[in-house]
Formats: sequence, structure tokens, C-alpha cells
Amino acid sequence: MATTSDLTKGVILRFNGELHVLEEVQHRTPGNLRAFYQAKMRNLRNGKIVENRFRSGEEVQIVSTERKNYQYLYRDGTDFVLMDNGNYEQLTVSGEKIGEQSRFLKEGMEVDVVFSSDETIIQTEIPTFVNLKVTEADPTTKDDRATSGTKSAKLETGATIQVPMFVVEGDDIRIDTRTGEYMERIKK
Repeated sequence: MATTSDLTKGVILRFNGELHVLEEVQHRTPGNLRAFYQAKMRNLRNGKIVENRFRSGEEVQIVSTERKNYQYLYRDGTDFVLMDNGNYEQLTVSGEKIGEQSRFLKEGMEVDVVFSSDETIIQTEIPTFVNLKVTEADPTTKDDRATSGTKSAKLETGATIQVPMFVVEGDDIRIDTRTGEYMERIKK
């Protein structure tokens, strides 16, 4: 059994019967009181953030995991079909396991899949930043492009996001998949 001194960012642990990934961990020693670990963690089932204070030396249940690299092939209804880059076996992952980031998945993109020791899928991670082409953008006039407002744009994956006024149809842009925000226009 692991203790609180083994807690680091990114570790997956079982807390209150559910799996959580640690987002932040801080060791604190307030004055003449006992030391403790303040942890901020994300529930892998529903995505909610939970904060908890662990006593120093308290036992925690860290889940052993294995991370494998897959390539996204195609969408099958609400599921996503991935291919193992090592042995070319295909794996079907439900849309719930990928979450909101699935709207930025493009065919051929690399996806990391995290498995528990009993080979069940714990979570999937797509790249933090992806480059996508704008397929539809609201028209703008010369005066609009001089302002700092935003407009809607549809991407090649079907997702719709807010972009600056100067972005036009056919531009390649970089997206932050964690937030779904426009980052920059890619120069060709």
C-alpha cells in the first residue's frame, strides 16, 4: 500500500470507491501543527474536481496503470475506433471515455489510452494542441477585421468554436483541446 508521500501530479488513485487523477498536490506544514497533503483531483467518471486533505503518512490506494499509444481511425456511431501502433489491433472506445475532446479528433491523430491492471480503459488523452482547417466561417468586412471581436467558425472535424475576426475559411488554426479555445493561426 502506498502512502501520501507517493502522491504526485498525474497519479491515478482510488478515493471513496472511485478513480481520480491528481491535478495538484501540495505538502504543507503549518506552524506547530501536523503536516498534511492538500490534493486537488479530477473524478475520472464524471469529471468533477474534488479537493481533499490527507494526513502525512496516511495510506492511499494508487492504481497501477499502463499507457499505450493508438492511432484514431474512424468514428462508428458514438464509438471511436483506434489502432494499436505496435501490433495493428483495433480497439473500440466509447465516446464517454474520450469526452468533450472527441470533437477535435481527426483521422490519423495519435491518442494515448490508459489501462488499469485488469485491462479496462481508465481514460483517453488526445494531444493538448491540434492543428485543424476552418471549413466555414462567418463573413467579415474590412472594418470587422480591425476590431478585436470574435465570430463562429466550423472546423474540419465538425466542431464549432469562436475565432478572431481575421480568420477566414481555409485557414489552418491551432486549438487547445482542454478548453476548446483558438490559440493561433498557422502560417503556411
